[in-house]
Amino acid sequence: MSGFRGPARGKFVAKRPVSAGPTLSAAEARAKVSPARLAAFEILKQVGLGKGHSDELLHSGLTDALSPEDRNLATALVMGVLRWQIALDARVRGLLQRPEQRLADAVSIALRMGAFQLLHMDRIPAHAALSESVELCRAAGEPHATGMVNAVLRKVAAAQKPGERIFESVAAFAERLGHPQWMVERWAAAYGRDAALKICEADQREHGEGGMFAVGLEGDSALPVMDDGSRLVAEIAAAAMPGAQRVWDCCAAPGGKTLILALRLGEAEVLATDVSAKRLAQMQARMRRHAYAERVKCAVADAAEEKNVRGEFDLILCDVPCSGTGTLAGNPEIRHMLKVEELARQSDRQKRILGGALKRLAVGGRLVYSTCSLEPEECEQVVAAVTEGTGLRRIPVDGLVAGLSESGLLRSGVDLGSALVDGALRTLPGVHECDGFFAVVLARD
Repeated sequence: MSGFRGPARGKFVAKRPVSAGPTLSAAEARAKVSPARLAAFEILKQVGLGKGHSDELLHSGLTDALSPEDRNLATALVMGVLRWQIALDARVRGLLQRPEQRLADAVSIALRMGAFQLLHMDRIPAHAALSESVELCRAAGEPHATGMVNAVLRKVAAAQKPGERIFESVAAFAERLGHPQWMVERWAAAYGRDAALKICEADQREHGEGGMFAVGLEGDSALPVMDDGSRLVAEIAAAAMPGAQRVWDCCAAPGGKTLILALRLGEAEVLATDVSAKRLAQMQARMRRHAYAERVKCAVADAAEEKNVRGEFDLILCDVPCSGTGTLAGNPEIRHMLKVEELARQSDRQKRILGGALKRLAVGGRLVYSTCSLEPEECEQVVAAVTEGTGLRRIPVDGLVAGLSESGLLRSGVDLGSALVDGALRTLPGVHECDGFFAVVLARD
């Protein structure tokens, strides 16, 4: 996230060309940039420094003073730049006089913002995208780079768009669609080249386009606002044990799945726990907005630690923290932050959580293990490692999904056949009309 990396030669410094315009102070340059672009620039900088998540920052004090129109533009810029960053960097790198040079973070962000507007936002005048990117660079204390930014973005604006490709390697479409090569190569190995391409294409669309799952009537205020894949997992969990009396959602925040469980299992006592006190407090506030959640009890607890929760449960939802690679459309910065070696650490944590949850599963009970990851280390391999030799039985998800369809909870015509693999649920962005989710149902007989 820190610009274009190459040999350690320091920051690029060049004489300031006449084309960059008259010299302005940082304050004067800032005054020439729209509030939306200033906010987007600051948010992208904070994300790059690891000081916040894009969604949180877009709903923070950085955008409070923006008009609705400026807020929409800032959101489009932030999410678009994060989605297309790898492709934008590749495009810009090819236009630099020294492609190996390392650019200052502020310069990289200004170039990405300008290139994104020129390439992907038809309603933005090219002169506005170009000139304000130059001023952003100057306002950030990098006046020496304004001429280079101006020249590179003019080349981006003048370049012809590439024609239709007859065939692309995995590495080529990974770069074109803004994904790390290592990540896409894993998906191609696990799901096939065509599916990997569809995943990448889906990740580049605005989150929420399409939609597979419909629960209740449109406009039903009783239902929580959540994405389709999460709702499908929650509905499968509720259908797995319709007569459950004691229910535990052991990694509950932000609480959407908890609300579905409380709604569908109206007589059950529901315990919702999360390791984060802050996230749990936010979840409790959400619970109070729904009358049917009055029986939900919340507690801060680490599900991996057996001592933190007492008693046994008929139904446990174990929706573990994960890499989130199935949710890149809505969380685009994951692709820039995640390293392949982190998957092993995630897997170890997930095994401890699942093992701890299983110790609280009553005889005759059901446990649903789920993630929003596309990585086998966090899904099938976790379940296999923890349940080996335990005598736990896997209940095929196929019958539960068929029941949801018969009850009218799935839209007419929705076919999830290809998402049902070896008795588990496996949705893939682009292949199915939702984020990527994995879910398996375990039974203790």
